[in-house]
Amino acid sequence: MTSLRAVSLVLAGIVPSLLGTSVGASAQNYPNQVVRIVVPFSAGSITDGLARILADKLGEVWEQQVIVENRPGVPGTTGVAKSPPDGYTLMLTSNGHTIAGAINKNIQFDPVKDFAGVSRVAAVPLVAIVPPELAAKTLKDFIALAKERPGQLNFSSAGVASTSYLSAEIFKQDAKINIVHVPYKGAPEATTAVIRNDAQLYFAPIPATQELSATGKVRAIAINSAKRVPQLPDVPTVAETLPNYKYESWFGVVAPAGTPQPIPTKVSQDIAAAMATPDAKEKLLAQGSIPAPTTPAEFDAINKADTERYGKILKDAGITPQ
Repeated sequence: MTSLRAVSLVLAGIVPSLLGTSVGASAQNYPNQVVRIVVPFSAGSITDGLARILADKLGEVWEQQVIVENRPGVPGTTGVAKSPPDGYTLMLTSNGHTIAGAINKNIQFDPVKDFAGVSRVAAVPLVAIVPPELAAKTLKDFIALAKERPGQLNFSSAGVASTSYLSAEIFKQDAKINIVHVPYKGAPEATTAVIRNDAQLYFAPIPATQELSATGKVRAIAINSAKRVPQLPDVPTVAETLPNYKYESWFGVVAPAGTPQPIPTKVSQDIAAAMATPDAKEKLLAQGSIPAPTTPAEFDAINKADTERYGKILKDAGITPQ
């Protein structure tokens, strides 16, 4: 019995050591095969464009093929959650990921527990646009108009799970105004609603805002970023009118939960280096994004905090899982 106990103790010390060596070695050699970046959105979306920029840069750094796979909707995210946690299946998603459980009662993954944060990649500010004929030249004017006409102004969005919806809903709650949400199938339809004055407010991407405001089809009255952006320097932030307002959409990379920590750490460092290159910065700015990489721990904290915060916001808005 004594000898068996001695052998057990020796093995108990050796096995963790061997496992640690294996994990360290796998991270050191990573990647030694094709890496897939799953995008739970269609081709041509902002997320897809960002993923392709990132895949090109990481492929150069790793001297390994990095491919982008579009798997739109909940099934795409579910597939990543159930993938082997070896670092060869990653996902680039938006912060719409954080509200998946708040709007879908039958999802088969937990937005926090089933994923390991790798890095936030970019922040994507959205611009509050209104019809040019609307009697609101500033955000303060819009709030005053909404209070004069409760329930008579509409705001469009690309859907309940979209960043355009969250931007406007948080604004609505902070401003304490009664404006009506009208969801559309996507960003083009939501934008057209403002051009036609079917909706009186929409939070649009920077490139679309630049084009439409230059031709007089819409008026840009505020941007939801923490500070003004170089693309639209004359457009004030929402927080300049509502100091407590805080919402900035992000895009980031996650891996399946259980991925050995050295791998997310390495990928995070490589993403930060990639996003710091002049050509990557230029491409991101062209699509209205701002490089904003983080460590895995920082991104885990962002994902957890946003999941809790946005869940409450949706509940307060009367949104229930369907």
